[in-house]
Amino acid sequence: MSKKNIYCLATVLSVLANPAITQETLYSFNEPDSMAQINSVSQLRDVSPTDWAFEALRSLVERYGCIVGYPDRTYRGNRALSRYEFAAGLNACMQQMERLIAQSESVLKEDIETLKRLMAEFETELAALGTRVDNLEGRVAFLEDHQFSTTTKLGGEVTFTLAQAFGDKVTNPNTGISEDLDTQAVLTTRVRLQLATSFTGKDVLFTRLTAGNLGASFAGQTFTDEGRFAYDGQLNNDVTIDRLHYYFPINDNLRMFVMASLGGHHFYADTFNPGLEAGGGANGALSRFAERNPLYRLGLGGQGVGFRYKLGTNFELSAGYLARGGNDPSEGRGLFNGNYSAMGQLVYKPTDRIKFGFSYLNGYDPNGVGSAFSFGGTGTRFANLQLTGLGVPNRPISSNSYGLQGQFDITPNFSLRAWGGYTSAKLIGLGEGEIWNYALALAFPDLGKEGSMGAIIVGAEPYLGGLDVPQNPRLINDTPLHVEVSYKYPLTDNITLTPGLIVLAAPNQNSGRNDPIYIGTIRTTFTF
Repeated sequence: MSKKNIYCLATVLSVLANPAITQETLYSFNEPDSMAQINSVSQLRDVSPTDWAFEALRSLVERYGCIVGYPDRTYRGNRALSRYEFAAGLNACMQQMERLIAQSESVLKEDIETLKRLMAEFETELAALGTRVDNLEGRVAFLEDHQFSTTTKLGGEVTFTLAQAFGDKVTNPNTGISEDLDTQAVLTTRVRLQLATSFTGKDVLFTRLTAGNLGASFAGQTFTDEGRFAYDGQLNNDVTIDRLHYYFPINDNLRMFVMASLGGHHFYADTFNPGLEAGGGANGALSRFAERNPLYRLGLGGQGVGFRYKLGTNFELSAGYLARGGNDPSEGRGLFNGNYSAMGQLVYKPTDRIKFGFSYLNGYDPNGVGSAFSFGGTGTRFANLQLTGLGVPNRPISSNSYGLQGQFDITPNFSLRAWGGYTSAKLIGLGEGEIWNYALALAFPDLGKEGSMGAIIVGAEPYLGGLDVPQNPRLINDTPLHVEVSYKYPLTDNITLTPGLIVLAAPNQNSGRNDPIYIGTIRTTFTF
C-alpha cells in the first residue's frame, strides 16, 4: 500500500473504550483528494487542543506516525465513513506497527491488544480489503508486464468497405467523351496504426502508419472528385508514415502544432463538425466533403506550423502556414519558394451551444507536379482548375479564399452545422476564376444507441462558378448537388457499422452530359 493511501484512525486506541463514538468522529478514508504525510498534530489547521480527540490524534502521530492530512493541512474529522473505510485505516495502522516491531521500536502492549480486538471485530472487512488489494496488485503487475511504453499509447483503426457506384451516362471533362458508368461492387480495406507519445504530459507526438487499397474511390470511373470517401487515398496496401506531428503548449492559452508530414489546416483549427470530422478516419462522415468545409483542404499534405490561441472565454484565433514540397530543397520548392497556403481563423462562441467562425486563406500554386491547385480530393475537376477540357492551359495560381462556418447544438441529440466558401483564383498571366461551395449538415448523436451518429448532409462541393480568360470558353456551371445520408451504429465499444448513400446530381457541374451518380456503401470499422 503506497504512502498516499495510508489512512489515519483518529481514535483507534479509544474506540472500544468509548462506545459513544460515531463514524462522524473518524476520518473519511475514501476521499479522492491527494494526501500528504504530516509529522505533528499541530500542523492540522482544523484541530485544536480543546477538541476531545486531540490527545488521541497526538498520540497516534507522535507514537506511531499513523496519521495523514490533506494538502491544505486540514483533518476534516467530522466526515462520515463506512466500515470498509475504517478497516482500511485499521489495516494501515496495523502495518505501521508491524514495521516498528520489525525495526525493534517499542510498541505499547495495550495498543497491540486494542488492535487485536479491532482486527477481530473487522475481520470480514479486512479480508475483503486484502482480496481487493491482491486483485489490484495483480492487475497492475499485468499492465506493467504488457504495457507498450511508459510514454506512448498505441491506437489502431481497421476498416472494411463494401461499396458500389451506380448511374448511367458520365462524361470525361478533359476529352468530352461520354460513356456508361460501369463499376463493380468492391471490398476495400484501410489500416491505421498511430503512436501518441508524450514527453512532458502536456505535449504529444503523433506518428502514424497507414496502408490501404481504396485508391481514389470511384473517381476514375466517375471522372470527378465528388463523393470520394473520407478515408481513401492509399494504393496496393503499401505502408507509409503519413502523419508526423508534434503538438505542445507555449502557455495556458497558446498551443503550437508542428507538422512534418501530412500537414492540414484542420489539424489545428476548429472545423465545426464534431462526430463527422474524423481527420480522414473511418468513424466519421462517409465522404471527404461531409467532413468539413473544403477550404481547410487547401495546402493539404504539406509541411508547416499552426497555432491556436484562446482569447478569453468567447473567442479563439487560429493561424497556420503549409507548404506542399516543403521537404524538397529543389528550385521552386521548399518552404518558401513554391506552393504554400496560409490561413487565419477567428471563432466566436457566445454560448456553449453556438459558435461561428470566419476563415481567410491565401495561397500560391506553381501548378507543377505535386503542387497544383487542389481542394484535397473534393469538388469538380473544373473547381480544381483542371481546365484542359476547356482549352485553358495550366498556369501558376494565386488564390484568396473566404469561409464561414457555424454550429448550433440545439439539443444533446440534434446538432445543426453549416458552412460556405468562396475562392478567387488568379491564373497568372491569363485570367481569373471564382469557386464556390456550401453545405448544411444535420447530425444526430446517440440516435437509437449511445455512441451512434445519424447524419444528413446536403450541399454543393467546390465548383467553378465563373471563368474570365481571353479564350472565353463556354463554361457549364450547373450546381453539383451532394446529398449524403449515413448512420453509424456501434455493435460493440470497438466495432461500428455504417451504412450510407451518397447522391451526386449534376456531377462535374454539368447536368446535360452527366446523369446522377449513386454511391452505396456499408462500412465496418474496428478500433483498438
